[in-house]
Amino acid sequence: MDKLMAMVLSVVAAIGGLTQVTEDTVDGTPSPRVSCDATEEAIYTPPAQFGAGPGDVLACAPAAFPKIPDQIPMKSWKIQYQSTDVHGKQVAVSGLLAVPEAAWPGPGPRPVVAFNPGTVGLGSQCAYSKQMSGAYVDAYELAQPAAALKAGYALVVPDGVGYLNGQVHTYMVGDNSGRALLDAARAAARVPESGLDKAAPVGVWGYSEGGQAALWASQLAASYAGELKIAGTAAGGVPGDLRLVANKLNGGDFAGFAAAALVGFHVTFPDMPWDDLMNDKGREAVKTLQSNCLIKTIFGFRGAKIEDYNKDGLGVDQLFELAGPNGVKWGQIADGQKLGVDIGPAGSGAKYQIGFPTFQYRGKTEQIIPVETEEATKQAYCAAGVPTRWKGDVEGDHLGAARAVIPDVMTWFADRFAGKPEPGTCAG
Repeated sequence: MDKLMAMVLSVVAAIGGLTQVTEDTVDGTPSPRVSCDATEEAIYTPPAQFGAGPGDVLACAPAAFPKIPDQIPMKSWKIQYQSTDVHGKQVAVSGLLAVPEAAWPGPGPRPVVAFNPGTVGLGSQCAYSKQMSGAYVDAYELAQPAAALKAGYALVVPDGVGYLNGQVHTYMVGDNSGRALLDAARAAARVPESGLDKAAPVGVWGYSEGGQAALWASQLAASYAGELKIAGTAAGGVPGDLRLVANKLNGGDFAGFAAAALVGFHVTFPDMPWDDLMNDKGREAVKTLQSNCLIKTIFGFRGAKIEDYNKDGLGVDQLFELAGPNGVKWGQIADGQKLGVDIGPAGSGAKYQIGFPTFQYRGKTEQIIPVETEEATKQAYCAAGVPTRWKGDVEGDHLGAARAVIPDVMTWFADRFAGKPEPGTCAG
């Protein structure tokens, strides 16, 4: 039997272009681990076959994590790992893993921070792990992971669902992003030579689109990845209510984000009304969004109104009333991604049980995400009894706050990893 298993694994390795050994198990099923010698193409190519379960590493390769401040010595890899989408289907996700070379002083194993970046664009060429040397990522996204690495934590960053070659990102489908973030944390310890412990404490962190992903990961953790020892979640600039966000963004300076979300939902729910709705301008807009990254998403659609991109001039709420072949409306799908619904603490019996605290925050001069939804999400967590710290006056606007809050987040994670209690500020 052992010889047969070895033969099977060798055939699987040959198909994937990787050398594999069996070390882990997922629900009692052997889970092959890969040697990190994949090509760049293999990292971003959908796999011919999947592993034993979510979090399995499907491909990996050493890769420089560029321009980290203070030149922190580290080992880093590009990875492709297995996850599950909103429909229960196996999907592969690319991302980055970095581990400081300095020994972790303890106590306990080195913590892992699973960080979800903010919006970078829809097309596969926009993947965070492909853009790490870009000016936008340097200025906005790099400071956050750099802080985690400087603190001595391992860092894993998923690109998100839909960034492999030939795909389109399922933008704003938080259910997808949450699972991808949890599975990135699982995958971190399965990368050969990472030296990480599967029992290590995990901190979940994200801002803007990443903040939505971080809170969805929190809501799904108990049922989807109960073995992870999550110490806490930090989430800022969170678009918690997509119906509200879409209406507020439509026709404004950041209307491109609403347009991109519609494309992301269409990719995820292809049976819903779409192609027959678009006029020529709408079809061209979809091509533009899928073939460009963040800058074009913002400046290419400033002031755009969804009414101008469909044949019947339908607004956001009218589009939400359209139903698919099974009778489900677009609005119901959007509402299904609303954060803070059916949540409760561990043992509460709620659909989404959260057994750790959250730290939620927003910029004092927030200008992109409606303040109403950020505060409503926080209030929903408080009302449900989830210990939640709130900071609603971080200096700066949407982008500025992401950087300004970093010291607070690092202090908060240090306390969580040290086992200090977090009663939250809901009663304050």
